[in-house]
Amino acid sequence: MKKELIFYGVIGLLVGIIITGFAAGYAVNNNQQGTMRMMGMSSQIIDRMYPSGHEQMSMAEMSAQLKNKSGDDFDKAFIEMMIAHHQGAIDMAQLADGRVQHDEIKKLSEAVIETQTKEINDMQQWQQDWGYTDNEAMQMMH
Repeated sequence: MKKELIFYGVIGLLVGIIITGFAAGYAVNNNQQGTMRMMGMSSQIIDRMYPSGHEQMSMAEMSAQLKNKSGDDFDKAFIEMMIAHHQGAIDMAQLADGRVQHDEIKKLSEAVIETQTKEINDMQQWQQDWGYTDNEAMQMMH
């Protein structure tokens, strides 16, 4: 009886480890930052994995962060968030290639990619011109 309990305990432990491994892998691969934090991953590690932190914010969250800012603080945060927002639109529009049924959606997605890319480039240049980022980071982006 005692050996049987130990056996079931070891099996339960192994199943728990396997489930935890799958959950952690899913969280990291799908940018589930809340789950990663809940599992004990430090914010510093998550911030290194997902540098700007704005990619997964909703528009309401971005707007809320801007409400109490003004001047350079507002401009810097606004540009960072808009770049992330525009990049999200580009990523979404790129999914349309080869998947769309209607030509209008194909044309729209192409226009989004073109215009949002130009605007990201403009905003990155402003960041550099106004000293909002270091030159080394900007050179890596270009």
